[in-house]
Amino acid sequence: TSRPAKEKQEQPRPAQQPRPKKTARKKESAAAQPSENKPAPEAEKAEEEQPPKTKAKSGGRRGRKSSNAPKKTEPAAPAAPAVPAEPGTVEADAQDFLTELTQLMGVPVEVSVATDSEGNIRVNLSGDTQGVLIGRRGETLDALQYLTALKINRDKEKYIRITLDSEGYRAKREEALVRLANRMANRARKTGRRVAMEPMNPYERRVLHSALQGRDDVSTHSEGEEPNRHVVITVNKNVVNAQAARDDAQDDE
Repeated sequence: TSRPAKEKQEQPRPAQQPRPKKTARKKESAAAQPSENKPAPEAEKAEEEQPPKTKAKSGGRRGRKSSNAPKKTEPAAPAAPAVPAEPGTVEADAQDFLTELTQLMGVPVEVSVATDSEGNIRVNLSGDTQGVLIGRRGETLDALQYLTALKINRDKEKYIRITLDSEGYRAKREEALVRLANRMANRARKTGRRVAMEPMNPYERRVLHSALQGRDDVSTHSEGEEPNRHVVITVNKNVVNAQAARDDAQDDE
């Protein structure tokens, strides 16, 4: 006998609850109702009596004249030369030329003229306490000297050298140049390299050459062209080496 087939027992499934249907949300149209605002009662304006405005007097700063306004200055009277030169001479021409020129510049000074043993003219200007006729590093003084030399040497066969000084500037400048020359020479000897000085006029270059002329360890020469011509200091290595050898020999003894 065959066994009866087992009947599959179906387990009961839980009943599914019906899903709620999605309902379209109704758009709420909110009608804005105007709020009835009662008008605020108007405040009564109290008229205050204000004092009448007074206009500022125009006689203040506008009426006054500015103290910074340029004042009219009368032309300065020419200064009489300390020692008048003999008329008709080169000294008199230089004296008259510089007296008139400085008067036009507004710096009247006393002009003293003298001639040295070599026939060169030396002019001294005294009275320029502000240094107007000297200028930066003597540039104005050099320009006056150049113009005076042109005036004096016109139609002259032999050139006359003129040196112009003011308030002892040339002597002070020479002292400063001598100190500068020795300081640069010591630097050249210490480093063993040549030292190029700044551009100078012929007069100042001559001062540098003369200041180092007595030294054997260095030599000087000029390079370049005007107005950039300058003095160059070079080391005499043979002399320096010989001096160093002598110093070493003395130390060994």
